[in-house]
Amino acid sequence: MPPESSLDTSSLDSLDVIGPDTYLENGYPHAAWKRLRRESPVHWFDLPGGVGFWAVTRRAEVVWISKQPKRFLNAPRLAIFEEGAPPEKRDIRHLLVMDPPEHPKFRATASSWFMPRAIRARRAEVERITRELLDEMAGDGETREADFVNDLAAPLTLAVLADMLGVPREDWRLMFHWTNQIAGSADPEFQSDGIDGSVGGGITDARDGMFQYFTELSAKRRAAPRNDIVSVLVSSTIDGDPMPVMELLSYFMLLVIAGNETTRNAASGGLLALIENPGEFDKLRRNPDLVELAAEEIVRWTSPVIQFCRTPVEDVEVAGKLIKARESMCLFYPSANRDEAVFEDPEIFRIDRKPNPHLGFGIGEHFCLGANLARLELRAIFRQLAERMEEVELAGRYERTRSSFLGGVKRMPIRYRLRPS
Repeated sequence: MPPESSLDTSSLDSLDVIGPDTYLENGYPHAAWKRLRRESPVHWFDLPGGVGFWAVTRRAEVVWISKQPKRFLNAPRLAIFEEGAPPEKRDIRHLLVMDPPEHPKFRATASSWFMPRAIRARRAEVERITRELLDEMAGDGETREADFVNDLAAPLTLAVLADMLGVPREDWRLMFHWTNQIAGSADPEFQSDGIDGSVGGGITDARDGMFQYFTELSAKRRAAPRNDIVSVLVSSTIDGDPMPVMELLSYFMLLVIAGNETTRNAASGGLLALIENPGEFDKLRRNPDLVELAAEEIVRWTSPVIQFCRTPVEDVEVAGKLIKARESMCLFYPSANRDEAVFEDPEIFRIDRKPNPHLGFGIGEHFCLGANLARLELRAIFRQLAERMEEVELAGRYERTRSSFLGGVKRMPIRYRLRPS
């Protein structure tokens, strides 16, 4: 077999690391990222219309850039899209597009709900919801089939987050629908013509519907506050003034999407990894106490958030490349999470990996607000699966979301046998 360097002599410029069809058909472009890490860890790619970006693929550079929020801004470009920016209103103002000094002020308004102590208090509830969902799936312990995304991963994350927000149970599926429409805006299944016939109406209608919903819920909580995040945010202030309406509604939208989209995709991808690596699943069954390490490895392995963009405020040299001010830099977290310089055998899924300094939740000022909640949910899912799942296999082809921004699994049919509780 020829050496790896001679297997592919194509130009680096021809590598596709941003096309959503590549992600839909083949999954993450790990081979392309591996080559970029080795040959050009900060590499320029042109896009149609004269817009291009720098692909940042090594962990060291991703960390260095992420820890300088005043030098590398989140605004004005959230992420890189092959087709250009998604159809969104330019006045949407959530945490992901905020920079200092705004970002820490807005983040602090809800941060207490996601601190370790607050999340630990929810453990019994999360374990209960997980157990009840698995009970429904288990039946009498016979061999059955189900869609893991629809029957466990999605309803668990939705139930937990909706309860924290104060969204009533009858509206949970509506939140799920809107999440799919917005996060999967590049996927034809989640697109629809707008009410006025405009293209991209799926995301527009979903966003407007969500904004209207939380406008009404906010009014109810102002009149009669409860112990939920909506009540907290509607009463919060920024520099002594009430949170502006658009920032408030954008906050709710971000919590709904980020709070269930990423964790359900990690859970689905995690079970897929265990099915494809049955020895690791057996290891977890024999020792469920490994679940904390397993959850971290699942986040590293699946890396549900594919990329975010950073924009330098001045010219800067990174990995030997001169980056001009206002040029877009795309940070690829799945690539950083398989960096050979950091991870031993990075292309092997190992549930007891330690240390595991993955960037699945980001790093720096924009470290995921819901990381503690995501960890709690993943540990609950895989602890109970390890205790109760007697056999499992794919019952058909799993389907990915057409997106180069969020790595989603739309459907994952499984055939399984679960021990009744």
